[in-house]
Amino acid sequence: MKEKIFRFKQFAVRNHRSAMKVGTDGVLLGAWCNVERASSVLDVGTGTGVIALMVAQRNATAIIDAVEIDAEACSEARSNFLASPWAGRLAVAQCDFLHYAAECGKKYDLIVSNPPYFTEDTTSCDPRRATARHTSVALTYSALIHAAGTLLTAAGRLCIISPVEREDEIVGAARECGLAVARRLTVLPKPDVAAKRTLWELSAAATATQEEELTIETAVPGQYTQQYVALTRDFYLKM
Repeated sequence: MKEKIFRFKQFAVRNHRSAMKVGTDGVLLGAWCNVERASSVLDVGTGTGVIALMVAQRNATAIIDAVEIDAEACSEARSNFLASPWAGRLAVAQCDFLHYAAECGKKYDLIVSNPPYFTEDTTSCDPRRATARHTSVALTYSALIHAAGTLLTAAGRLCIISPVEREDEIVGAARECGLAVARRLTVLPKPDVAAKRTLWELSAAATATQEEELTIETAVPGQYTQQYVALTRDFYLKM
């Protein structure tokens, strides 16, 4: 079987063994999250490792840890890290994030995660894909935010992506943890189509919320907006 490789401008991602493939959600988050002054970074549920690799490209000095519960995905992420230009700054561990948060003894300037977002009524018949994507059998937004909040430095931030309908859960969990919504990006697939995703930056430091909006495609099918191209051009080969 031909090996599946997703090629970016500065790195490649083997995309065969992980249950969750490279997709728009992860690339959006990796390109949008604020990596400034982030010396220590944690990628939760790294999958193929694409978000961690994007952060490594954007921040030339950050030390990046990643955790992944699935053995095959963890192995694939490790291979992708070792094959990248930033192998010395990337590490991945196979473990449950809640256990990691309780035991690691570390603090992070930035935590990123493209977490599970399907609920029990849309559960996948593939158990590995279900573990990667379903809130009924995996990490919930609330649990993620509570655990991540214990690992953030005083000025640390948590960046995640979610379906728009999970806003109340995310805002409520952030409030319980004393985290402020620093930035919120609403993502529309195309003009006049309802928003599907929201990107969140939750900050351990008090701050006002910066509201943003991004549309991925123009009204012309297959044509990307200038805003989306500007955000992702450092990564996609054809941007």
